Amino acid sequence: MLLPSASVFLLLLCNDREVLGPWVNPGWLNVLASTIIAVLVLLSLILMATTVFPHIDVTAVALIGGAVLAIGLVLFALIGARSRRRAAGVTVIATGQELPKEEWTMPSLALLGRPEWTTGRKVAMLSLRGYLLVSVALLIVKAASLGGA
Repeated sequence: MLLPSASVFLLLLCNDREVLGPWVNPGWLNVLASTIIAVLVLLSLILMATTVFPHIDVTAVALIGGAVLAIGLVLFALIGARSRRRAAGVTVIATGQELPKEEWTMPSLALLGRPEWTTGRKVAMLSLRGYLLVSVALLIVKAASLGGA
């Protein structure tokens, strides 16, 4: 249940230019990571649904989930392409000068600002919140059914 949510936070961190500077994920790696995380979420939801409802049609759930996953990934890619901003050099906060990739180091945590909530980040966090709510609800239903049995 927690692997997909931890992966989303890790992906957000890997794309934080203020923390990683020129070492942020390239676009192709974000596409791959987003696809893997989406498949993890789908498989996790299928596992939890089959645990709570053992007679559920797994094939139908997988096909419907796969279709929703594909639509979600396309929308995510469109939103991400729209808000993508890349810079060649990275400006160091303390000095205000640009450094090449090889010389860049992360600034002190005290100098880092709050992360900017882009549309892609908002969508990722809302998706994560929805996933966690559904998974917790399914686990509560399972615990209640085991407690009453």
